[in-house]
Amino acid sequence: MASRNTVLMRLVASAYSVAQKAGMIVRRVIAEGDLGIVEKTCATDLQTKADRLVQMSICSSLARKFPKLTIIGEEDLPSEEVDQELIEDGQWEEILKQPCPSQYSAIKEEDLVVWVDPLDGTKEYTEGLLDNVTVLIGIAYEGKAIAGIINQPYYNYEAGPDAVLGRTIWGVLGLGAFGFQLKEVPTGKHIITTTRSHSNKLVTDCVTAMNPDVVLRVGGAGNKIIQLIEGKASAYVFASPGCKKWDTCAPEVILHAVGGKLTDIHGNVLQYHKDVKHLNSAGVLATLRNYDYYASRVPDSVKNALVP
Repeated sequence: MASRNTVLMRLVASAYSVAQKAGMIVRRVIAEGDLGIVEKTCATDLQTKADRLVQMSICSSLARKFPKLTIIGEEDLPSEEVDQELIEDGQWEEILKQPCPSQYSAIKEEDLVVWVDPLDGTKEYTEGLLDNVTVLIGIAYEGKAIAGIINQPYYNYEAGPDAVLGRTIWGVLGLGAFGFQLKEVPTGKHIITTTRSHSNKLVTDCVTAMNPDVVLRVGGAGNKIIQLIEGKASAYVFASPGCKKWDTCAPEVILHAVGGKLTDIHGNVLQYHKDVKHLNSAGVLATLRNYDYYASRVPDSVKNALVP
């Protein structure tokens, strides 16, 4: 069946165009100079004008085109009329040319759940660490993450004033992941990427137990998964209940589509049903290769402290 006629591939093609627009909004808010920062639960849990505008853009654009979707966004926003300039109606034609994996060809719109993180790495965004920032749109079917889009609004931002900013990575299980060059960490190197702003004793104990050569402390779950697929890190270790389903749904797909693995700290597969709790209460463990090595080194004390 041509992807043009399948709900999944039309949704992915739309989400790609919506993510591109989201990246433009993220850049525009910084350029205008007023981030509109609001503290949500604490000083490290922030929301900006970009978070709000991007979520309205993504959710409204997709809901107009696919009214039977379940869409779950990070930000708790009041219902209001969305400015027409935030709506993106396009579809990325290159995706529509791709075949839909046969196991997903008969999926109905109402069977899909979309998880949206409008600005992953908000704290880093407010601090000017722009390469940490991503926009995440994950698509789940029967509780499993099956398609994902990651936009990096500031990809290439250190390449000079004339650089073209931004890129969009996308993937579908059974088809592959696109928009980046897959690389692996040199064999035998243990480079751990972990949280920059949400660390605690559990996180530190777990990272130390991995016997790392290098520890990278950066923001954003999307950014950390990109480090794995581009050969900058060999494992993403987050032994804490701070991460949510909208942080992991899209990145998990990209990683799984190239043979990697993402679970909680106990090795459990994450679930993305519309009624599932939003918190990944047992943390995250992800690798491109050698998952079993890292999983075997998670201390029992850490496992006992994190309840799935």
